[in-house]
Amino acid sequence: KEPPMVKRLKQIAEQIEGTLKGDGEKIIRGIALFEVAGDDQITYAEAPKYIKRIPAANAGAVIVPADVTDVSGNLILVENPKVGFARALALFHPPEKAFEGISSQAVIGRRFQCGRDAAVAPLACIGEDVTVGDRLVCHPGAIIGDGVIIGDDVQIYPNVTIREKCRIGNRVILHAGVVVGSDGFGFAPDDGTYFKIPQVGFVQIDDDAEIGANSTVDRATLGKTWIQRGVKIDNLVHI
Repeated sequence: KEPPMVKRLKQIAEQIEGTLKGDGEKIIRGIALFEVAGDDQITYAEAPKYIKRIPAANAGAVIVPADVTDVSGNLILVENPKVGFARALALFHPPEKAFEGISSQAVIGRRFQCGRDAAVAPLACIGEDVTVGDRLVCHPGAIIGDGVIIGDDVQIYPNVTIREKCRIGNRVILHAGVVVGSDGFGFAPDDGTYFKIPQVGFVQIDDDAEIGANSTVDRATLGKTWIQRGVKIDNLVHI
Protein backbone atom coordinates (compact mmCIF):
# COMPACT_ATOMS: atom_id res chain seq x y z
CA LYS A 1 0.00 0.00 0.00
CA GLU A 2 1.34 3.44 -0.98
CA PRO A 3 1.82 6.08 1.73
CA PRO A 4 -1.01 8.66 1.80
CA MET A 5 1.24 11.41 0.43
CA VAL A 6 2.20 9.35 -2.63
CA LYS A 7 -0.12 10.05 -5.53
CA ARG A 8 -0.37 9.08 -9.17
CA LEU A 9 -0.39 11.95 -11.61
CA LYS A 10 -3.88 11.10 -12.84
CA GLN A 11 -5.16 11.42 -9.26
CA ILE A 12 -3.61 14.86 -8.89
CA ALA A 13 -5.07 16.00 -12.22
CA GLU A 14 -8.52 14.91 -11.14
CA GLN A 15 -8.28 16.50 -7.71
CA ILE A 16 -7.08 19.88 -8.98
CA GLU A 17 -9.58 19.80 -11.87
CA GLY A 18 -6.97 19.79 -14.60
CA THR A 19 -6.46 17.96 -17.91
CA LEU A 20 -3.73 15.33 -17.92
CA LYS A 21 -1.13 15.13 -20.69
CA GLY A 22 1.45 12.40 -20.30
CA ASP A 23 1.87 9.38 -18.02
CA GLY A 24 -1.08 9.22 -15.63
CA GLU A 25 0.58 6.39 -13.67
CA LYS A 26 3.62 8.55 -12.85
CA ILE A 27 4.26 8.45 -9.08
CA ILE A 28 4.50 11.85 -7.39
CA ARG A 29 5.76 12.05 -3.81
CA GLY A 30 5.88 15.78 -3.25
CA ILE A 31 5.72 19.31 -4.60
CA ALA A 32 8.52 21.83 -5.16
CA LEU A 33 9.45 25.04 -6.93
CA PHE A 34 10.39 24.82 -10.60
CA GLU A 35 14.15 25.22 -10.18
CA VAL A 36 14.55 22.44 -7.61
CA ALA A 37 11.74 19.96 -8.37
CA GLY A 38 12.96 16.38 -8.82
CA ASP A 39 11.71 13.40 -10.78
CA ASP A 40 9.14 12.41 -8.15
CA GLN A 41 7.86 15.96 -7.57
CA ILE A 42 5.35 18.21 -9.28
CA THR A 43 5.78 21.94 -9.86
CA TYR A 44 4.15 24.68 -11.92
CA ALA A 45 5.16 26.97 -14.78
CA GLU A 46 3.15 30.02 -15.76
CA ALA A 47 5.56 32.54 -17.30
CA PRO A 48 6.84 31.83 -20.83
CA LYS A 49 10.49 31.77 -19.64
CA TYR A 50 9.67 28.77 -17.44
CA ILE A 51 7.38 27.02 -19.91
CA LYS A 52 10.12 26.88 -22.54
CA ARG A 53 12.45 25.27 -20.00
CA ILE A 54 10.07 22.38 -19.18
CA PRO A 55 11.70 19.82 -21.53
CA ALA A 56 15.06 20.30 -19.80
CA ALA A 57 13.65 20.44 -16.25
CA ASN A 58 14.05 17.62 -13.74
CA ALA A 59 10.46 17.80 -12.44
CA GLY A 60 8.34 14.67 -12.67
CA ALA A 61 5.34 16.75 -13.76
CA VAL A 62 4.43 20.39 -14.33
CA ILE A 63 1.17 22.29 -13.92
CA VAL A 64 0.80 24.65 -16.89
CA PRO A 65 -1.76 27.00 -18.47
CA ALA A 66 -4.54 25.32 -20.44
CA ASP A 67 -3.34 26.85 -23.73
CA VAL A 68 0.10 25.17 -23.60
CA THR A 69 -0.10 22.54 -26.33
CA ASP A 70 3.37 22.48 -27.87
CA VAL A 71 5.42 21.27 -24.88
CA SER A 72 6.22 17.63 -24.23
CA GLY A 73 6.36 15.93 -20.85
CA ASN A 74 4.04 15.05 -18.01
CA LEU A 75 1.72 18.03 -17.74
CA ILE A 76 -1.51 19.02 -16.03
CA LEU A 77 -3.30 21.78 -17.95
CA VAL A 78 -5.38 24.21 -15.86
CA GLU A 79 -6.90 27.65 -16.36
CA ASN A 80 -4.86 29.18 -13.53
CA PRO A 81 -1.54 27.41 -12.83
CA LYS A 82 -0.90 29.25 -9.57
CA VAL A 83 -4.29 28.15 -8.23
CA GLY A 84 -3.58 24.63 -9.49
CA PHE A 85 -0.24 24.68 -7.67
CA ALA A 86 -1.96 25.87 -4.48
CA ARG A 87 -4.49 23.03 -4.72
CA ALA A 88 -1.71 20.50 -5.27
CA LEU A 89 0.19 21.93 -2.32
CA ALA A 90 -2.88 21.41 -0.14
CA LEU A 91 -3.09 17.78 -1.29
CA PHE A 92 0.43 17.04 -0.09
CA HIS A 93 0.27 19.19 3.02
CA PRO A 94 -3.24 18.89 4.47
CA PRO A 95 -3.86 20.77 7.72
CA GLU A 96 -3.27 18.73 10.84
CA LYS A 97 -5.31 18.95 14.01
CA ALA A 98 -2.98 19.37 16.94
CA PHE A 99 -5.87 18.68 19.31
CA GLU A 100 -9.47 17.52 19.24
CA GLY A 101 -12.49 18.28 21.36
CA ILE A 102 -12.78 20.90 24.07
CA SER A 103 -9.89 20.67 26.53
CA SER A 104 -10.65 20.45 30.23
CA GLN A 105 -7.89 23.05 30.61
CA ALA A 106 -9.79 25.60 28.54
CA VAL A 107 -11.88 28.18 30.41
CA ILE A 108 -15.45 28.15 29.13
CA GLY A 109 -18.08 30.68 30.24
CA ARG A 110 -21.76 30.11 30.86
CA ARG A 111 -24.28 29.52 28.05
CA PHE A 112 -21.62 28.54 25.51
CA GLN A 113 -23.30 27.27 22.35
CA CYS A 114 -20.98 25.16 20.22
CA GLY A 115 -21.46 23.41 16.88
CA ARG A 116 -20.05 20.04 15.87
CA ASP A 117 -16.42 18.92 15.95
CA ALA A 118 -14.99 21.88 17.81
CA ALA A 119 -11.33 21.82 18.84
CA VAL A 120 -10.59 24.16 21.76
CA ALA A 121 -7.03 23.92 23.08
CA PRO A 122 -5.76 24.13 26.64
CA LEU A 123 -5.46 27.69 27.97
CA ALA A 124 -8.01 29.09 25.54
CA CYS A 125 -10.58 31.30 27.24
CA ILE A 126 -14.17 31.67 26.05
CA GLY A 127 -16.52 34.15 27.71
CA GLU A 128 -20.22 34.01 28.45
CA ASP A 129 -23.03 33.86 25.88
CA VAL A 130 -20.63 32.91 23.07
CA THR A 131 -22.02 31.08 20.04
CA VAL A 132 -19.77 29.25 17.57
CA GLY A 133 -20.54 27.11 14.54
CA ASP A 134 -19.16 23.78 13.36
CA ARG A 135 -15.50 22.81 13.29
CA LEU A 136 -14.11 25.73 15.25
CA VAL A 137 -10.35 25.44 15.88
CA CYS A 138 -9.24 27.62 18.79
CA HIS A 139 -5.54 27.48 19.72
CA PRO A 140 -3.87 28.03 23.11
CA GLY A 141 -4.00 31.49 24.57
CA ALA A 142 -6.90 32.68 22.42
CA ILE A 143 -9.51 34.80 24.17
CA ILE A 144 -13.11 35.08 22.95
CA GLY A 145 -15.11 37.74 24.77
CA ASP A 146 -18.69 37.76 25.98
CA GLY A 147 -21.45 37.71 23.40
CA VAL A 148 -19.20 36.90 20.43
CA ILE A 149 -20.79 35.06 17.49
CA ILE A 150 -18.57 32.89 15.23
CA GLY A 151 -19.55 30.91 12.13
CA ASP A 152 -18.39 27.56 10.73
CA ASP A 153 -14.83 26.44 9.92
CA VAL A 154 -13.09 29.29 11.71
CA GLN A 155 -9.41 29.00 12.64
CA ILE A 156 -8.27 31.07 15.62
CA TYR A 157 -4.51 30.87 16.14
CA PRO A 158 -2.60 31.37 19.44
CA ASN A 159 -3.01 34.56 21.43
CA VAL A 160 -5.82 35.98 19.32
CA THR A 161 -8.21 38.25 21.19
CA ILE A 162 -11.80 38.70 20.00
CA ARG A 163 -13.47 41.19 22.26
CA GLU A 164 -17.08 41.34 23.34
CA LYS A 165 -19.99 41.36 20.88
CA CYS A 166 -17.89 40.98 17.73
CA ARG A 167 -19.14 38.81 14.87
CA ILE A 168 -17.02 36.45 12.81
CA GLY A 169 -18.33 34.77 9.66
CA ASN A 170 -17.57 31.39 8.08
CA ARG A 171 -14.14 30.13 7.01
CA VAL A 172 -12.34 33.06 8.63
CA ILE A 173 -8.67 32.71 9.62
CA LEU A 174 -7.23 34.87 12.39
CA HIS A 175 -3.48 34.45 12.68
CA ALA A 176 -1.44 34.61 15.88
CA GLY A 177 -1.77 37.77 17.93
CA VAL A 178 -4.69 39.29 16.03
CA VAL A 179 -6.90 41.62 18.06
CA VAL A 180 -10.49 42.09 16.94
CA GLY A 181 -12.64 44.70 18.66
CA SER A 182 -10.09 46.78 20.56
CA ASP A 183 -11.16 50.37 21.23
CA GLY A 184 -11.13 52.78 18.35
CA PHE A 185 -8.86 55.79 18.89
CA GLY A 186 -11.60 58.15 20.05
CA PHE A 187 -10.86 61.24 22.16
CA ALA A 188 -12.65 64.58 22.45
CA PRO A 189 -10.38 67.63 23.12
CA ASP A 190 -11.45 69.42 26.29
CA ASP A 191 -9.50 72.53 27.32
CA GLY A 192 -6.05 70.98 26.93
CA THR A 193 -7.05 67.49 27.94
CA TYR A 194 -8.73 64.65 26.11
CA PHE A 195 -11.99 63.00 27.13
CA LYS A 196 -12.16 59.38 26.09
CA ILE A 197 -15.14 58.69 23.84
CA PRO A 198 -16.74 55.36 24.80
CA GLN A 199 -16.33 52.85 21.97
CA VAL A 200 -19.60 50.97 22.04
CA GLY A 201 -19.69 49.56 18.51
CA PHE A 202 -18.37 46.19 17.36
CA VAL A 203 -16.42 44.50 14.56
CA GLN A 204 -18.04 42.34 11.89
CA ILE A 205 -15.79 40.09 9.81
CA ASP A 206 -17.56 38.42 6.90
CA ASP A 207 -17.00 35.00 5.30
CA ASP A 208 -13.64 33.92 3.85
CA ALA A 209 -11.63 36.78 5.34
CA GLU A 210 -8.08 36.21 6.59
CA ILE A 211 -6.21 38.52 8.94
CA GLY A 212 -2.44 38.33 9.34
CA ALA A 213 -0.45 38.03 12.54
CA ASN A 214 -0.47 40.88 15.04
CA SER A 215 -2.99 42.93 13.08
CA THR A 216 -5.67 44.93 14.88
CA VAL A 217 -9.23 45.72 13.84
CA ASP A 218 -10.70 48.36 16.16
CA ARG A 219 -14.37 48.50 17.05
CA ALA A 220 -16.45 51.44 15.90
CA THR A 221 -17.52 54.25 18.22
CA LEU A 222 -21.09 53.43 17.16
CA GLY A 223 -22.25 50.78 14.72
CA LYS A 224 -19.61 48.47 13.27
CA THR A 225 -16.20 48.25 11.71
CA TRP A 226 -16.94 46.01 8.73
CA ILE A 227 -14.41 43.68 7.11
CA GLN A 228 -16.32 42.37 4.13
CA ARG A 229 -16.32 38.99 2.43
CA GLY A 230 -13.03 37.65 1.10
CA VAL A 231 -10.81 40.45 2.42
CA LYS A 232 -7.17 39.44 3.02
CA ILE A 233 -5.16 41.57 5.47
CA ASP A 234 -1.39 41.16 5.88
CA ASN A 235 0.59 41.11 9.13
CA LEU A 236 0.94 44.19 11.35
CA VAL A 237 -1.97 46.10 9.84
CA HIS A 238 -4.17 48.48 11.85
CA ILE A 239 -7.77 49.01 10.79
